[in-house]
Amino acid sequence: MKKHFTRHIICAGFCLIHFINTGFSQVIQTTSKPNPSVDMERLQRIDELVNSYINKNWVTGVVTLVVKDNQLVQYKGYGVADMDTKKAMTNNTIFRIMSQTKAITSAGILILYEQGKLLLDEPIADFIPAFKNPVVLDKFNKADTTYTTVPAKRDITFRDLLTHTSGIDYAGIGTEEMKAVYAKAGVPSGLGYFNANLLEKMNVLAKLPLKNQPGEKFLYGLNCDLLGCLIEVISGTTLDDFLKKNIFDPLGMKDTYFNVPQEKAGRMASVYTEDNQHHVIKWAHDFRNIDPDYPLMNTHYFSGGAGLSSTAYDYAIFLQMLLNGGKYNGHQILSPRIVKMMISGQLDLKIGANDDNFGLGFEITSAKAAAKLPRNEGSFAWGGYYGTTYWADPKANLVCLIMTQQTPNSHGDLAAKFETIVYSSLK
Repeated sequence: MKKHFTRHIICAGFCLIHFINTGFSQVIQTTSKPNPSVDMERLQRIDELVNSYINKNWVTGVVTLVVKDNQLVQYKGYGVADMDTKKAMTNNTIFRIMSQTKAITSAGILILYEQGKLLLDEPIADFIPAFKNPVVLDKFNKADTTYTTVPAKRDITFRDLLTHTSGIDYAGIGTEEMKAVYAKAGVPSGLGYFNANLLEKMNVLAKLPLKNQPGEKFLYGLNCDLLGCLIEVISGTTLDDFLKKNIFDPLGMKDTYFNVPQEKAGRMASVYTEDNQHHVIKWAHDFRNIDPDYPLMNTHYFSGGAGLSSTAYDYAIFLQMLLNGGKYNGHQILSPRIVKMMISGQLDLKIGANDDNFGLGFEITSAKAAAKLPRNEGSFAWGGYYGTTYWADPKANLVCLIMTQQTPNSHGDLAAKFETIVYSSLK
């Protein structure tokens, strides 16, 4: 009896060790225990930096977050979330993360890829037939927005969409020619609220010309809105429900929504812009045709490129999952190999001034860029239209976010200075 009891104790001990090693250790730790790899005195320079921008009225409020080795080492709100009410910017303030939605949608399509529902180099026309035999813009008449086209050399693939090389442009914020073409056809940007049917609008998009040949160049566009629609078509459910079931719920992302619940509306930051003198002013409801109240409007048009709202901590969970090889909170969201593909450069062309590459949903820091900037080669990053920025650094095991709700921002260099301070604190 004693021997039998001892075996149970030993077995329980091994189970506990296994849980610690495979489960508990993978979630972000919020212990106050000092991280031996971080000089906290140097990291606290973030306070002085951010407060100086707020005191100069260059920005109203900011949230910053730093996770090092799965440990939360900095997470703080600064300033106010609303200038009129003076409501404090708390660290759990909810932001309209706009294009930070793209990486989550990209993960969603890769979940379906892992399930054998599609191939990355498969034509998307296999699922939305209207995209068969696309055409490419040839000549454009600015006076009356008429145009001529030439046939595309091939169909658009899932990989084209994930890497923004499909030739699809952006409505509202893209090139002048394509903004006009999309506006005339009634294709929305995905920024804000739309009382429309996603598949119907993507079918309209399918019959419009591409800006360039598929695979020819990097062109930031409505690719992830189309990926979100493909998720709906392939999965047979809404993008909202699919992401909730496959990503948000298993990861414990409790504050990430297309439609923010009314009981959490008070946690949302207000949106700001600048006047002609670069003074910060509130974003008007009709400014740029984006009503900032869109997260509370109960949309059914789920924009996979720009529709989500979230907190810095929720998004850090998503990024930490990827650093963990696709696993978090005991759930394997993506396999380690697919995560490796997702955060590996896919292109033989540069996408920016620093010769960065692009993976399956992220900008990837190149060796050339890493020689000029603090973050390491292989870091993956992006941001959102309203002033949210993130990156994750696999080499340093680092997750960082700096979030505002202001665009344009004449003092957007705050994010770069924040990055410098973070890396200066690493031992």
